[in-house]
Amino acid sequence: MTLVEVVIVMAILVILASISSIVYIDYINKARMYRAMDTIGALSTEISSYGMDTGVYPQSLAEIGYAGLLDPWGNPYEYVNIRNAGSGFGGMRKDKFLVPINTDFDLYSKGLDGQSATALNAAKSKDDIIRANDGQYIGLAGGF
Repeated sequence: MTLVEVVIVMAILVILASISSIVYIDYINKARMYRAMDTIGALSTEISSYGMDTGVYPQSLAEIGYAGLLDPWGNPYEYVNIRNAGSGFGGMRKDKFLVPINTDFDLYSKGLDGQSATALNAAKSKDDIIRANDGQYIGLAGGF
């Protein structure tokens, strides 16, 4: 083997390794996204059950036993009780027309970047995993 052949083989290995690492990172991010979606769905069911049992939604996730629950990126899940909060739209998530996306409660993960804004069309909110349409949609804010 000559030095040129060894260099060519090494270049091919580096290219294959870089492609596979990109695919692996994408796979990990999708798995985290789906795990957050599943958790939001389960929490939504718990909150709704609590609301049916008591007649009011909990003021925090701690009331249903999920204080300190972290999303797959290490950030706490965000919960905003809309129905029991009274008048005003403070803290509610809003779609691109600035219309609230839920009428009962907001539940979301801040996603990969760990940042969020109330408007879903804000750059900070595109990667958030949200619950919208009173639980009819759970997924990426950018896809809503």
